[in-house]
Amino acid sequence: MNKLIECVPNFSEGRDMGIINRITQEIEAVDGVKLLDVDPGKATNRTVVTFVGTPDEVIEAAFRAVKKAAELIDMSKHKGEHPRMGATDVCPLVPVANISMEEVVEYARKLAERIGKELNIPVYCYENAALEPKRRNLANCRSGEYEGLPKKLANPEWKPDFGPAEFNARAGATAVGARDFLVAYNINLNTTSTRRANAIAFDVREKGRVKREGNPITGKIVKDEKGDPVSIPGTLKAVKAIGWFIEEYGVAQISMNLTNISITPVHVAFDEVCSKAAERGIRVTGSELVGLVPKKALIDAGKYFLAKQERSLGVSEAEIIKIAVKSLGLDELKPFNPKEKIIEYLIEESAGKKLVDMDLQAFADETASESVAPGGGSVSAYVGALGVSLGTMVANLSSHKRGWDERWEEFSKWAEKGQAIKDELIFLVDEDTRAFNRIMDAFGLPKGTEEEKKARKEAIQAATKYAIEVPFRVMETAFKAMDVIEAMVEKGNPTSVTDAGVGALCARTAVIGAYLNVKVNTMDLEDKAFVKDVLEKAEEIQLAARKKEDEIVKLVEERLKR
Repeated sequence: MNKLIECVPNFSEGRDMGIINRITQEIEAVDGVKLLDVDPGKATNRTVVTFVGTPDEVIEAAFRAVKKAAELIDMSKHKGEHPRMGATDVCPLVPVANISMEEVVEYARKLAERIGKELNIPVYCYENAALEPKRRNLANCRSGEYEGLPKKLANPEWKPDFGPAEFNARAGATAVGARDFLVAYNINLNTTSTRRANAIAFDVREKGRVKREGNPITGKIVKDEKGDPVSIPGTLKAVKAIGWFIEEYGVAQISMNLTNISITPVHVAFDEVCSKAAERGIRVTGSELVGLVPKKALIDAGKYFLAKQERSLGVSEAEIIKIAVKSLGLDELKPFNPKEKIIEYLIEESAGKKLVDMDLQAFADETASESVAPGGGSVSAYVGALGVSLGTMVANLSSHKRGWDERWEEFSKWAEKGQAIKDELIFLVDEDTRAFNRIMDAFGLPKGTEEEKKARKEAIQAATKYAIEVPFRVMETAFKAMDVIEAMVEKGNPTSVTDAGVGALCARTAVIGAYLNVKVNTMDLEDKAFVKDVLEKAEEIQLAARKKEDEIVKLVEERLKR
């Protein structure tokens, strides 16, 4: 699965849409990146831009945007209400999917180094990307703002992390960071009282409320020995919250910023507000996600609510998200369309039509056409996906079988494992075709000069190696599916044992089909050490798959006799 990161640069121009558009055009020109939002502010004279994509492409798009901003924005003439120190004031990177914060930090520092080196802009790294503790806080990095930069840069303690310690009068300085994803989330209440909504917000937000003597509302504020107000912390970490009344809907809401959803996920915030509201005689009627959200946030929520019901978690992604939407009441105030709210789905929409988006008839027709792709590799991956889907089906049926209630979690774990294997194989259906297209693109490169010939040859060899790696992944993944299938033949719902048996036949077909693809693609690769290694491993897997299939089929026959 692709790694995805979000980038949210803030540019010091919010009034001239011509300048803003020229900056965002630089972002949109990079393949593998999708521009999600452009939010200009006239009073702040600042525009917040949001885009997302694969890491290297996001870094490239961010660099181009910073470069264009430095060309078009003259900070010596900038005025606005928001603190700022550069044409690109801040440029945070945010992990979205299949990538760790540690990896995002490396990408942030890589971007910061390039901005400093190639554009001669002083760069400070902040939050998780900070190279020293005092620079974690953005306010510290930006203290003194643009006007204070000459003095700040002359101070050895504030030498930039990257770029020259010299005042760039036109571009100023830039802060590049890595931070967690922030989710704007509102929870609806069956009251119109802002005061009561605020009380619940103070119960849960990390900051909590000011401690008072006697009456918690009108009592005298308690202060510490320094004279500062004493606070009673709220119950949720990494959460900011207030209560307000929404005229449009006629209800009060708890308006929350979840600043780190790995600490306090959406579903935890929802349940805690439900609990605190109930203590005050108020009910939660639903909730609202403002802006976009990573898919994981809703997947985690859906699985949380399924587990509370003692239902299998190994159902389809669409079903899990449906459970999350209904459980959180995300469709109470207006329809909730996952395709428009989940970042990964927006990326998929922009990537164009995929083989796996076709119906069965269209996929068969496309395979049977005179086009060479999709071919045996894609079909092998899809057959494997069907095989593990059958095993997963048996796991889910077993999880809900009457009289087996105490075993729901056992089968749920098998179903989850099966779903993960299925998702990987579905991804590889299209990846096999993309690998083939990479070879075709490499053969289409120019070959006039010696340098072009060399570059073309290297591209062909790299593409060929990838065209070997993809079917090898199919082999490995489809073979893992046989563990799920075998377990369901042995332990699963006895009325579905033959379904699991068919799954074994499909998985074995996927392994051997992908094996043939590995062999044919190794014929044109010059890296003989790689070829030898991959063929030895592939041979071992395909022999093991044949043996495992025989064992599973015999087990099916034995269970049928019982």
